[in-house]
Amino acid sequence: MRLPLLALLARGPAHGYELKQDLEQLLGSAYPQPNVGQIYVTLGRLEKSGLIEGESVEQSSRPNKKVYHLTDAGREALDAWFEETADEPRVRDEFFMKLALAPRSGTVDQVTLINKQRRQYLNTMRELSRLAAAEDRDNRIAHLLIEGAMLHLQADLDWLERCQEELEELE
Repeated sequence: MRLPLLALLARGPAHGYELKQDLEQLLGSAYPQPNVGQIYVTLGRLEKSGLIEGESVEQSSRPNKKVYHLTDAGREALDAWFEETADEPRVRDEFFMKLALAPRSGTVDQVTLINKQRRQYLNTMRELSRLAAAEDRDNRIAHLLIEGAMLHLQADLDWLERCQEELEELE
């Protein structure tokens, strides 16, 4: 949550609730909705670490609000984040560990595990399809997020098929 908040603050000062609304509007319903409490805790941590500064702004009919802006250190952290590539190989996949250990445990059949996981992926795919249909057509970011998740799921389904074929050949 830290770096996405810095990215939103790069365009200009904002308070916590505005940042929450911006994230929700940008990412749509497919992405887990941020908790406003989590946002304010994160803003506090960012301020303590010197990446943002907050300023209390008076409001006539409401309590004062705190508006945050990016510091130079925050801009550097944000620039470094955008410079990094995402390298998340799926070598440490929990499902694969279960699949590999199933024969040694003697408690579950590998094909049963594959079928159960396949059902889970298909259910998730159906849920994503419903989200895509319900999402605002103009929110391309949300649609790209959903599409990416569905493509990953399809690759996972293809991989499960490959695992099952390999295991059947071993029998």
